[in-house]
Amino acid sequence: MTAITKNNIKKIAQTARNNSLLRITRYTAMRLVTLFLTVMVGIFLTIMIANMGGYVDDIMRAQVREKIISSYQNNKSFQLMGTEDRKALIDAQCAQEENRLGLNTPFVIRSFHYLKNALTLDLGSALFMTSDSGSRQVKLILLERLPATLLLMGVSQLALFILSVLLALSLSRQYGGFWDKLTIALSPTSTAPPWFYGIFLILIFAAVLKILPFSGLVDSPPPADKFAYFLSLMKHLLLPAVSLILSGFFLSIYTWRTFFLIYSSEDYVDMAKAKGVTARDIERRYILRPTMPNIVTSFALTLISVWTGATITETVFIWPGLGRTLYAAIGLYDTPVIVGDTIIFAYLLAMTVFLLDIVYVLIDPRVKVGE
Repeated sequence: MTAITKNNIKKIAQTARNNSLLRITRYTAMRLVTLFLTVMVGIFLTIMIANMGGYVDDIMRAQVREKIISSYQNNKSFQLMGTEDRKALIDAQCAQEENRLGLNTPFVIRSFHYLKNALTLDLGSALFMTSDSGSRQVKLILLERLPATLLLMGVSQLALFILSVLLALSLSRQYGGFWDKLTIALSPTSTAPPWFYGIFLILIFAAVLKILPFSGLVDSPPPADKFAYFLSLMKHLLLPAVSLILSGFFLSIYTWRTFFLIYSSEDYVDMAKAKGVTARDIERRYILRPTMPNIVTSFALTLISVWTGATITETVFIWPGLGRTLYAAIGLYDTPVIVGDTIIFAYLLAMTVFLLDIVYVLIDPRVKVGE
């Protein structure tokens, strides 16, 4: 091979590498911009919905006035005032409270202010809610509730994911068997929400059998000994975790079992069987590997769902997590807390989607970045 030919090959290879790098860079930039715009639109819609397009301002003004009037009803000095003086005092107090809550700023301007702070992760201060230390900072409110939600959702969702995948893989080997038919028959039970199962579990194990607590994170007062505290925590965790697992258990198994059956009926699987490839190798190389992108996606979304918590289930079990906090914030129209919780989840979801694009390339050679 001549030197000229070698140089041409090197130039072609270098050009191909440069094109690939340019394609990947362009794709990454476009993907990041698209995800950022999606996050921005999602947050703005959350702000609009949380404020009902500005209607919440009217509700909050009415609540402020009613609260101030109620606080003066039993005040004798207030009762001795003239009508005009009483009205002026109440109006002054209302104006002061509305200024504190930001209601004197037009809703549109305040919405863009919320959006700017949310995008820069400046979560600000809550309007009504406080942390256990008495702080109104949204960051502290969320951080205080985060460990309880991570424990509950982490245990239940990871257990649900691992058990459903393993059991579905086992059922796919016994297609048409008793357990396979039983799983199909029980899959509609997953239509019931977790709190529905939670109520029944409370009635059975707490009210009737009296072997597990009704609600809460630990016993009251909390045990001083660390091991006793851990046992109390596990005892309180059992019912809400089981209710979350039961809610999606059979449907999750049925879904994964369907995926595995689809790939196990491919022609290349039959060819591998004809060649004498062992069942374990067929399962690992020809069934699990093609379904790996679905498994990875489900696992990643399971991890970020830990942040959202289980709003009604946490409320039923009086579990001090993010779900119950969000439920309370919605009831109080506490927009900063609602937006703060939403923005964290939005950023987690955007980062997860971006990383999944890279992971797909690593686990599936058929996927090319930017193509």
